Amino acid sequence: MSKSNTPNEKKIEFALSKENYKLLGIGFVIIVIGFLLMMGGKAESPDVFNEEVFSFRRITLAPIVVLFGFVFEIYAIMKKPKETKE
Repeated sequence: MSKSNTPNEKKIEFALSKENYKLLGIGFVIIVIGFLLMMGGKAESPDVFNEEVFSFRRITLAPIVVLFGFVFEIYAIMKKPKETKE
C-alpha cells in the first residue's frame, strides 16, 4: 500500500519562513560586526597603558551595534510570514 497525494493532505510548515532565516542571518552578521569593532587597543608592552582602549568606537559604537543586532534578531524571530494564496 503506497501513500497517495490527495488534496486533503496538509503541507508541512515550519515555525519560521525563509524570510525569517534570512533576517536571522543578517542579525548575526550585525552582531559579529559589533564584536569586531570592539577588538584592538592592546598595548605593545604590559608596562605601558594605551589610551586607545577607551576610544569612541570601542566604548560607545560597538556596544550599540551589538545591541541593535540582538534587537534585530528578536524582530527576525517575531516577524510573521506573509500569507500565500493556495
